[in-house]
Amino acid sequence: MRKIISTMAILGLSTSVFAHDYKLEPKKINDNTWCFLGKLEAPTKNNGGFMSNHCYVNTGKNYVLIDAGATYELAKQAYEKMSEIKKLPVSTIILTHEHDDHWLGASFYKKEFNSKLIGSSLINKNYNENSKTRMFKMLSEDAIKNTSIIKVDEEIKEVKTLKVDEVEFQIIPIGRKAHSSDDLFVYVPSNKTLFASDVVMNGRITSNRDGSVIGQLKAVEMIEKMDYNNLIPGHGFDTSKNAINETKQYFTLLKQRVLEAVEEEVGAANITKHVKMEEFKDKALYEELNSRNVFDAYSELEFYEEE
Repeated sequence: MRKIISTMAILGLSTSVFAHDYKLEPKKINDNTWCFLGKLEAPTKNNGGFMSNHCYVNTGKNYVLIDAGATYELAKQAYEKMSEIKKLPVSTIILTHEHDDHWLGASFYKKEFNSKLIGSSLINKNYNENSKTRMFKMLSEDAIKNTSIIKVDEEIKEVKTLKVDEVEFQIIPIGRKAHSSDDLFVYVPSNKTLFASDVVMNGRITSNRDGSVIGQLKAVEMIEKMDYNNLIPGHGFDTSKNAINETKQYFTLLKQRVLEAVEEEVGAANITKHVKMEEFKDKALYEELNSRNVFDAYSELEFYEEE
């Protein structure tokens, strides 16, 4: 009996001591850029919040990150993987918007390297050290442990050029509500890589709960005017020049069909039955997110007048 109890105690202890294993493998984008591409899922205990993308750029003597992942432990394991490629300090992290799956991991880098955090002012405005965001509520203790809210050191309100070692980064605010109320693009001219964050997703349906159909389409127009070879989405595995195609199609059709439904006097109670976006029914999270997107689009577009 004592042996059984001892074994159970050890097993119980192991769940609290051992960290969530994210099984990470970085994807090489070009000569100095690697990304960790999250699962096409909502955050769950099983995925530990690894359901968004974040990237490392080797600037020579440092790493600059675009977003930082959802937890301290995810960030720690990502850095361990990148150290197998080259062990460098993380000097700077650019946080593209306020959704917590993209920036809670910054707590690891702040502790280990005192990395400078640059990003959306909404992180500082909407969160403090006592905030319990989605990840704190949804993830297991072994995934969320050591994670904390870290304030942004520099808020971005206008276009900024940042140079780290010999690599230039252009940080570009969208300037209007798109995926969220305050989204940033990051562009690296030397390798023509554009980090679009959650303005672009592929392989899954987007969540537009904090966004705008019109703003998303304006952001797509901004992207299409830029010269890039790689486009890194906030969620999704396609990092090619074509990574934007699904987002453009989805929001173009969503706007068109909701406006047609308004013209036909379809009411709010029936809009999700009338506009189904069935071209995307095989994409991840269609059942969970599409109807809400349609309903929110109706609320936005019911009295819309073309600009």
